[in-house]
Amino acid sequence: MSAYALNGKRVWVAGHRGMVGAAIARRLANENCGIITVPHSTLDLTRQADVEAWMTKEKPQAIFVAAAVVGGILANDTRPVDFLTNNLLIQTNIIATAHKLGVEKLLFLGSSCIYPRMAAQPMSEDALLTGPLEPTNQWYAIAKIAGIRQCQAYRRQFNRDFISAMPTNLYGPGDNYDLQASHVLPALMVKAHRAKLAGDKTMPVWGSGKPKREFLYVDDLADACVFLMKNYSDEEHVNVGYGSDVTIGEVAQIVADTVGFKGELVFDASKPDGMPRKLVTSAKLNAMGWRPATDLKQGIAKAYAWYRENAAPK
Repeated sequence: MSAYALNGKRVWVAGHRGMVGAAIARRLANENCGIITVPHSTLDLTRQADVEAWMTKEKPQAIFVAAAVVGGILANDTRPVDFLTNNLLIQTNIIATAHKLGVEKLLFLGSSCIYPRMAAQPMSEDALLTGPLEPTNQWYAIAKIAGIRQCQAYRRQFNRDFISAMPTNLYGPGDNYDLQASHVLPALMVKAHRAKLAGDKTMPVWGSGKPKREFLYVDDLADACVFLMKNYSDEEHVNVGYGSDVTIGEVAQIVADTVGFKGELVFDASKPDGMPRKLVTSAKLNAMGWRPATDLKQGIAKAYAWYRENAAPK
């Protein structure tokens, strides 16, 4: 591994207002570097000329590409153009301009939905493009696969130090708690909170409850990203996971217990389950010396405290 020093560098966190970008910015506050951010209202990342003009002016030396259009099954399924085209534009504009301006290092963030729907579990980095994708999130997955390949292409053709990290399902401060667009864990938190306040006897849960998912606390991901930026320089993307998974039914019960909802969980099997299982192997990252610090119950308690303070109806 070749070390990259962040000390004294101008570091751009693209997507700093999202859950992942905000966590990376929090983590970088512990490094001796200058953090650059720009809100969407100032810079539309889908516009190439604007991105190039802004980057030329700000001169970032290292970039974390955490900017993306994200969402759960419902959002992916109903807004395919947003998830495919807008993500392709955002990442291409940043990566191509980073090359043009000679940015020293770039880390692109993908998602574990890049792997085939029926990939062998746990999913290793070499499972990429070995089978068909999960149809409900294929638009997002294809954009993210393209981003990984773009980083590899610039590395091969121009020797650019562009790397990719592939996180598993994330949760934590700054998550999306809109039931129309959220991922499974924050959606469960909102439902449990509302059911508790309303004194409901039951709480609906999408799907059968049988699919298994791995959940990583977002501040652990941020720590892994900084670790990789400093210590990793190679073509293959690197999985960032928690190391074990739980069923949707199990995580729904942990959420209900954390929130204090005492009623019954009712599973709606007419709703889609998505991939039957999504567990990545983080053996490659673990072998470099990194492991997550936050266990699931502790992380859910932290996430719920943030939700109550910042997003829950008062």
